[in-house]
Amino acid sequence: MLVGLAFAASACGGSEDPPAEAAVKTPAKAECPAKWKADWQKLADRIEAPVYCPSWMPDPLDGDIDGQWNNINSVDPDGSYLLGWTWYEVQSGELHVNFRGQPGNAKIPTCQEVETEAGVTRRRKVPCFADPSGTKTLGEREVKVYTRNRGADVWHVLYSWEEDGTLYAVSQHVAEPLTYAQVVESLDRITAGLVRVDPAA
Repeated sequence: MLVGLAFAASACGGSEDPPAEAAVKTPAKAECPAKWKADWQKLADRIEAPVYCPSWMPDPLDGDIDGQWNNINSVDPDGSYLLGWTWYEVQSGELHVNFRGQPGNAKIPTCQEVETEAGVTRRRKVPCFADPSGTKTLGEREVKVYTRNRGADVWHVLYSWEEDGTLYAVSQHVAEPLTYAQVVESLDRITAGLVRVDPAA
């Protein structure tokens, strides 16, 4: 499912403690941390479209695109991007958060689904986001909630929204040490605290 997982037992300062649970409060005024902002600005300039920098990420993850926890950094020729951060520790669990954006394209991306039955393999294209589960308002945006997703977001809860013809999405893997409810709380806080970074004029 994931390529290049960061096996981070030593990178966690030698601690065997699981990551801290997400708190639900969001700062009154969210800001893209200075340490992360330059890379988010570079991304916005590269794709010539706004991007959303997280002001908060579940510990020990951060929003540093060049940091130790970032293991997915993909930008297509059309400017569509997929960024992912992963913490993994044997017998402790995993945290995995993805960010997506598709400049000028509000359609749900497609993924390839492979099914084998009676020795016959069939491949078909299907929406990467599935099982819509309503909407919620977080911060200044209304997001659509999807609970069955494919590709890089398999086993994730995913929130998506459209802005000026561009589809954005943030997702988090449902996995120990967090419960489904805790993942939703974490995802709520990430999404409520997103900060828009516009391309330089």
